[in-house]
Amino acid sequence: MRYNRSRVIDKNKVLDLQYRPEIDGLRAVAVLPVVLFHAGFQWFQGGYIGVDVFFVISGYLITTLLIEDLKAGRFSIADFYERRAKRILPALFFVALTCIPFALLWMVPEELIGFGKSLVAVGTFSSNVFFWQENDYFSPVSEAMPLLHTWSLAVEEQYYLLFPLILAAFWKFGARRLFWGILVASLVSLAMSEWSLIHAPEANFYLPHTRAWELFTGSLLALHIHQNGAQRSNLLSVLGLIAVLVSVFIYDGETPFPGMYALLPVVGTALIILYAASGTWVARLLSLRGFVFLGLISYSFYLWHQPLFAFARIRSLHEPHEEIMLALVVASLALATLTWKYVETPFRKNLKISRSRKAIFALSATGLISIVIVGGAIDHQRGFPERSGLDVVEALKEIPNVRESYCHKKGRRSVEEMATGEFCLVGEGELRYAIIGDSHAGAIFDYADDYLTEAGVSAIAVSGGYCAPLLNGFEAEEGCADIMSSAFESILENPDVDTVIMLAEWAIYTEGFRDNDTPRKVRDNEGRASLVSDNATVLERSMEETMASIESAGKNIILVFPVPEFEQRANDFVEKAMFLGYAESIDQAVSLLPALDQAEYRLRNHRVLPLLEQYENKVTLLPVQHLFCEAGSCRQYDENKRLLFSDSNHVNYYGAERVVNEIFGEVIDTRSERSRFSTL
Repeated sequence: MRYNRSRVIDKNKVLDLQYRPEIDGLRAVAVLPVVLFHAGFQWFQGGYIGVDVFFVISGYLITTLLIEDLKAGRFSIADFYERRAKRILPALFFVALTCIPFALLWMVPEELIGFGKSLVAVGTFSSNVFFWQENDYFSPVSEAMPLLHTWSLAVEEQYYLLFPLILAAFWKFGARRLFWGILVASLVSLAMSEWSLIHAPEANFYLPHTRAWELFTGSLLALHIHQNGAQRSNLLSVLGLIAVLVSVFIYDGETPFPGMYALLPVVGTALIILYAASGTWVARLLSLRGFVFLGLISYSFYLWHQPLFAFARIRSLHEPHEEIMLALVVASLALATLTWKYVETPFRKNLKISRSRKAIFALSATGLISIVIVGGAIDHQRGFPERSGLDVVEALKEIPNVRESYCHKKGRRSVEEMATGEFCLVGEGELRYAIIGDSHAGAIFDYADDYLTEAGVSAIAVSGGYCAPLLNGFEAEEGCADIMSSAFESILENPDVDTVIMLAEWAIYTEGFRDNDTPRKVRDNEGRASLVSDNATVLERSMEETMASIESAGKNIILVFPVPEFEQRANDFVEKAMFLGYAESIDQAVSLLPALDQAEYRLRNHRVLPLLEQYENKVTLLPVQHLFCEAGSCRQYDENKRLLFSDSNHVNYYGAERVVNEIFGEVIDTRSERSRFSTL
């Protein structure tokens, strides 16, 4: 059934398109799951798909407006940008500027530097690029970023900058040809997204080329409805709503996304827009006053929720209780209502300045430049470390950190350099050992250098972040297979090396990062794991080839068990505890670090420990968790309140002291040539 085009819900002007209140209600369906997901409520682990719903709605509404303008011969790119500026920027400026004093008050310097950079990204419409380079969207670190959510606004802004020009340029070819052209572009974008799930998962989530198909879906709907009108189907519109809601409740951080999995919420949204015309069950539901009102304030609601949640997390040493997060949801609603009434609406319709294009563009430019200047100043001043008047940052810097290890930096060099066999050495004297692994191996290099130098022996030291010390082409990150293959080739052919010591955060390859439990699918020469649960199988067969190769070379093998992994980044936690006034000294701050139950250690490594233990009769297995655990609890500090970890999972110099002493035993007496390995 064709519907009567009379006017559109663009608050700036009335056009010849019927207002569909159910679209506002659909906005409510989109924004609530996103907010509840960011609040941390377990039932809404797939709530992030609300952004995909927004993308489809935006593509539909923007293309509809553009079609009406082009059809009437009144298209103006300046007019379009003016409407977008009045719609988007006032509330965005207001929220961003409101965040600044709280950031200065509560953020430690490193956090504030990141906030400053995010302000620059907001002001340059590049938030998605910035957050892609900074953090995984699903990690707890990201949850404490007040402007994280602006990544989706950046994607839309990039769409707004280019799509109107493309549509206007090709409008002369007719709506039908445009439809097929956009459909092809959508399929290409979806294919790139699916490819990026494996090859560039972080970029896949944030960047416009892998998200464009969702916005283009809305554009295709607009073109279809322009030709055929909106239709009514209770069955199809109900199926669409079910598809959106099901994805909210069954998806989580481990769902490969966007890619093909995003089709469920995207197609569901499309079915609602296409078939939930006036009179259908879904239209009646979404047109209820509460849904429509929430849809009207959805933009401001979306803008406010993340800063409130992030600052609550920043201000607390631990994750806030659900009651607090629920209260903040209500507070976000209240602020959204006020912002919609006193900021959004006046700038769109009522203020005299809103009727002057020149004034709108001048104010927009001034606002954007101001945000960039403030963010740049914060970054340039390195987060104003003098705010606290505390020496905790300098004190913590005195504890060597894994990232300061020379050999960890040098260990992961180019394959060409490694092929020469000229590896970084720790210690000084007779070459006897090789220490190889990922960044957990690199974390012990500094202390191992001092220890082995005193002993008069040396070891080849090779490490690479997220690079397991395995053969058979095992790889979790691009390039690691070549690096480890070259390293092992040189080590195993070196007659001076009699013992190979292997360290790694083994569970990261089966369970994923400890802070978001989202593993990548690993691969080896026999192929990539088809499911995340198959990672352990790939790891096992690569481990088997590695052990066999080392054994064939006549080398001793020491497999070091993983160290405990914690929720808190030790240095950051201590700095924050003192900065916010929870502790008056480093010792007090350290004592606030919560313990880890040993049962959690076993759970984290439940696939890894059996894999390592099967080599019990062939190699030396070296558990090290007991060095940090006692009476069922593991801690990041010793009895003297001295930190043993630099972050949540890497030992610092003092933690490495315990691990290295466990590996090498008593200091080697070079005169009698006594060492732990003489008895292996």
